[in-house]
Amino acid sequence: MENGTGHTDTQVTSKPSGHWASQWYSGKRVLVTGGTSGIGAGITQGFLEAGAEVIATGVSQAEIDKVGDALTPADRRVLNVRDGPAVEELVGELGVLDIVVNCAGIIRRIDEFEPSVFEDVIDTNLTGTMRVCTAARPLLARSQGSIVNLASMLSFFGGGLVPGYSASKGGIAQLTKSLAIAFAADSIRVNAIAPGWIETPLTAALRQDEGRSRAILERTPLRRWGTPHDLVGGVLFLGSPMAAFITGAILTIDGGYSVV
Repeated sequence: MENGTGHTDTQVTSKPSGHWASQWYSGKRVLVTGGTSGIGAGITQGFLEAGAEVIATGVSQAEIDKVGDALTPADRRVLNVRDGPAVEELVGELGVLDIVVNCAGIIRRIDEFEPSVFEDVIDTNLTGTMRVCTAARPLLARSQGSIVNLASMLSFFGGGLVPGYSASKGGIAQLTKSLAIAFAADSIRVNAIAPGWIETPLTAALRQDEGRSRAILERTPLRRWGTPHDLVGGVLFLGSPMAAFITGAILTIDGGYSVV
């Protein structure tokens, strides 16, 4: 299953969050990796609307430029999460950090059967998340902050065309649980969301394929595709004081797809 988290996405789909979360996030500093495209961009927008200061990263300047002014006033920076020293440098420059949301990821579909491509997907999606979490730990310990990772329905199901992506998302689920235990000593909570079928440019071909789209909708109890905005509430909740006793959880946001 593809949940639309690849670096090539540029669509920003979000609706105003209103002021319900501003009491939690006004003045807070949030890092969203992969935050200039697809799902990550929607989450960046949600935090901005909640009053947070957001640092949103993209894998290249070209990706960031495609967003234009849509994510103003986010601090948009180039970051390849496969580059350990670059991750350390960016996080080290922040000084203060309250929330990390790990959205950076790629998918290569059938090419993932090639071991080198499989390795690239794992290195980006799974090891990249680990790099960011480890680098951010000292700052989050000071703020008693939290991390929200991006899992997937493929954390639970197999994906016949995406073995690398599926393995990486299964790994995200276990990494989230493991870091929740390890980071608890620093009062850092670590959770994840698991999106279902989300409308992004990366899933455009599936939505345009009448047969595939119908099959997805028929299995989804809410009978529609999700949008990046549908994920915002879950992320804002998990990062907030309302979830102060929640860690190691994986919140499924899939319109009911996984319960059928």
